[in-house]
Amino acid sequence: MVLDRFLCGFRLRKILYELIAWARISSITAHSKNLKVLAIDEASETFSAGVRHYNAICIICHLAPGLKPSDLSVGLYPQAPLFFKRAPATNQEEKLKIIKEYFWVIKNGIKMTAMPAWGSTHDDESIWIMAVFVHQLHGMTAEDYGALSVVGHDHNDHQYDHNILPLKNF
Repeated sequence: MVLDRFLCGFRLRKILYELIAWARISSITAHSKNLKVLAIDEASETFSAGVRHYNAICIICHLAPGLKPSDLSVGLYPQAPLFFKRAPATNQEEKLKIIKEYFWVIKNGIKMTAMPAWGSTHDDESIWIMAVFVHQLHGMTAEDYGALSVVGHDHNDHQYDHNILPLKNF
């Protein structure tokens, strides 16, 4: 009897988690589908800003090829996606869809997760650059990543206004 209740509860939790994942994915797809992708030259100095942004604000949770998980990344629930473990897009249409979804998530965040909304501290151009770079991580090796950047958390050239939103007394 107890086992039956446990298994029923386990199945219900699994169904609930799958329903929540479906709602999250559907919402991101619906909100991002009509976005116009900013053209980014992946070989330009502008693109290297994506590497710097990623190292400054993303790497602690999403890691990078060759990095060991941090205490923070291990403790996240739900776990942050590891983009370098994803397969690269097979065609241009799929690539643009993924980049638009990344843009929307980076700008707006995801409620009930540790994914912050960077739209209040970063302009759209910076977010598009990050979205394109995150897509480039798909299937990337540690050697490829090392050629792009020195892995670290250098905030020296990463400036944004921390005083945009007023602090509230609770």
